[in-house]
Amino acid sequence: MFTSALLILAPLFLGFAFALSDRRLMTVIHYLVEALVYFILALLGLGLGQMDGLLNQLGTMAGQVGGLVFALLLANLAGLWLFHRWQPMDTGTADQGNRPGYGRLFLAGLKPLVAVFLGALLGLFVFPALPMVEDLATWSLMLLLFLIGLQLRNAGLSLRKLLMNRQGLGIATALVLSSLVAGLALIPWLGVPWHQALALASGFGWYSLSGIMIGDALGPAWGGVAFLNDVLREIIALALIPLVIHARPAVAIGYGGATSMDFTLPVIRSSGGLACVPVAIASGFLLSFLSPVLMGIFLSFE
Repeated sequence: MFTSALLILAPLFLGFAFALSDRRLMTVIHYLVEALVYFILALLGLGLGQMDGLLNQLGTMAGQVGGLVFALLLANLAGLWLFHRWQPMDTGTADQGNRPGYGRLFLAGLKPLVAVFLGALLGLFVFPALPMVEDLATWSLMLLLFLIGLQLRNAGLSLRKLLMNRQGLGIATALVLSSLVAGLALIPWLGVPWHQALALASGFGWYSLSGIMIGDALGPAWGGVAFLNDVLREIIALALIPLVIHARPAVAIGYGGATSMDFTLPVIRSSGGLACVPVAIASGFLLSFLSPVLMGIFLSFE
């Protein structure tokens, strides 16, 4: 299992090793990443639809997702609040004149759920025995990680500045530690070994990654649980950020997890101001690297 975990992680670091200067190529990579994400989510749904007794397990899965979301929400808010008390952050004055359309953002947040739902319908009614779905999802994920590594390297960001951003590093650390505490507390509720509970708690909002990695290791039902937990984090973050970012910026930035450097960044920028942007990018960047590393390590245990 450890070898397979390294195989999954290698493309991310390989992609980060290449510096590109062609903007048109980076645009192509951007659209390819977006298409791959939805393709992988559809494959995740397809695997769920092919699962024996799926309809009978939906109630159990709903309880597991609810426990994960609730425990992580409480633990993350507590950990990030403590970090804010220790290292308060001044957001300055936000730019109120260019707020994004929150209705549009929420609809965009639902698109991953639609991709998985459509894939599940295909697996349930059209392709109940389609072979090679798991292998195709794994290779697609490896390609996605390679392309994301390219994006991270070529985003015009200094790795040194990201790693040395004190607020971003502290927020990422607080989120990781509080998530792992929540994972350990959930062991009796989830009924899984400690390392599997910690892997489930280590998605940090990266639903296309966690759904496939957990699904490959623990089966499609747990892959669905991991996906729903992380996509709900993103949706909750969209509602939470404008409400708390001025009083508790670390809480607003941190709870978005890995999405703070991409999907939730426009909301952080418009609600919290420019001062929040480098912190959000640094935190999201670090969590984007830590998520596959931690999941790979925890899933390597027997």
